[in-house]
Amino acid sequence: MKHRPLGTTGASVSALGLGCMGMSGAYGPAERTESIATIHAALDAGVTLLDTGDFYGMGHNEMLIGQVLRGSSARDRVQVSVKFGALRDANNGWGGFDARPAAVKNFLAYTLQRLGLDHIDIYRPARLDPDVPVEDTVGAIADMVKAGYVRHIGLSEVGPDTIRRAAAVHPICDLQIEYSLISRGIEDAILPTCRELGIGITAYGVLSRGLISGNWRRDTAVPGDFRVHNPRFQGDNVDRNLELVEALRVIANVKSVSVAQIAIAWVAAQGDDIIPLVGSRRRSQLDEALGALHVELTPADLTAIEQAIPKGAAAGDRYAAAQMAMLDSERKP
Repeated sequence: MKHRPLGTTGASVSALGLGCMGMSGAYGPAERTESIATIHAALDAGVTLLDTGDFYGMGHNEMLIGQVLRGSSARDRVQVSVKFGALRDANNGWGGFDARPAAVKNFLAYTLQRLGLDHIDIYRPARLDPDVPVEDTVGAIADMVKAGYVRHIGLSEVGPDTIRRAAAVHPICDLQIEYSLISRGIEDAILPTCRELGIGITAYGVLSRGLISGNWRRDTAVPGDFRVHNPRFQGDNVDRNLELVEALRVIANVKSVSVAQIAIAWVAAQGDDIIPLVGSRRRSQLDEALGALHVELTPADLTAIEQAIPKGAAAGDRYAAAQMAMLDSERKP
């Protein structure tokens, strides 16, 4: 397993991280035994970065990871990245975000308990709380760094101005944000800002939640799958986006690899400061994703991929309108 530095202030992590959200119901029911086996398989393969959120399954995801780590000798070489701040209700609904300093410390205490850990390697607000200055939120996490409960501070889905304000309070190791062949908005201002400040990128959605995996079809959606609410998976948009996938499949076939492997390899090829997160829920998916690390993309390959899926080619936004409005990363200067 190759490793890459997580920014200039973070740890060295595996060149591929495992995003565990899908193991807690986001894409419909997940099989617990297979989820646990998949995490174990990732650790055995040398994956050291596990990404979760305290609101994934309302604590379920953290407890799942905690069960694995309590029975594993891998804890000392694993970096656990946790997002916090999203509010949930008993009906699985969403109630906004809370990133007040007191809430930060409260969320962290519960996270440590569920994971069974004495510290979190990377702790980050899931979104910018519009009612709380980012300086206050980062300052509260910095207090937890001083107290030994957090090792590094990360950010998620924020824009250049917020990144600069946060970094002025405490070093930021990475920004977690969606980045894929069909989600390239960060290239305009966010990625250059992070590179200027020495902040790494952990890229989620590298397969656009399975849309560009080469395996997703309209009839694969199941009850509880939140993707059906995303514009890219609806109506004519999904037909247009699946046409892009078929164009990518031609390139994959020439290289005798899968569509998903091409898509993951493309993200990884955009810079050593970018760590793709894959949301594998099953060992078979993980094996495919790990295979992307062995895919070498030549300049000719990259040109062909760019021609097959030009920047901005995707139909539909990456989130529904209400969620897009909450994203500091999508705010126009």
